[in-house]
Amino acid sequence: MKNKKMIARICSAVLALSMLMSGCSTGGSDTGTNTKPSGSQGGQAPQGTAAELGSLKSFTAKTLDGGTFTQKDFADKDITVLNFWSTMCGPCIDEMPELAKFARALPDNVQVVTVCLDGTGMEDYARSLLGDFDGVTILSGDGDYSDVDGNIQYTPTTVLVDNGGNFVGDAMIDGQEDLSKSFLDAVNGALASMGKEEISLVE
Repeated sequence: MKNKKMIARICSAVLALSMLMSGCSTGGSDTGTNTKPSGSQGGQAPQGTAAELGSLKSFTAKTLDGGTFTQKDFADKDITVLNFWSTMCGPCIDEMPELAKFARALPDNVQVVTVCLDGTGMEDYARSLLGDFDGVTILSGDGDYSDVDGNIQYTPTTVLVDNGGNFVGDAMIDGQEDLSKSFLDAVNGALASMGKEEISLVE
């Protein structure tokens, strides 16, 4: 009996470790409510265009600092890098320092906004995981946000949003080997497709 209990504990520990080391599934949502990651899906996330997730043309969202964020907050930026993450997703937490560094190095026409899918009710914990990231973090919302939220299947998922609330380019799913390069290449590809000048990171 003791051996069976020990094996069960070891299996549980291995499962928890695997969730922290690979991309996480959000479990999906048909109602737009946020769900916590339920398992490891490393390398199995489906690829597709970001537009398949919907758009953010009309919504109101609650932010971690108690404010609101709407489609109007995209209007004065050419591109918004929107990073969906979870407090239980190891790769999401691991990339936060590099994401913060990337955000600080952007010119004024591009911004980074994060979306914590399970942060409601755990605001202090979510804030601690963000570390040096001092941009906007969304916790929940309505309108188009609810639809997009329900379509996010894996964390981290990062998409680009233009100033009209449209998703552009491909969704970037799972942790990036070189986050700054991957995100910068994606941003410049989107800007080029819009006929706008490419950017460089400011050191």
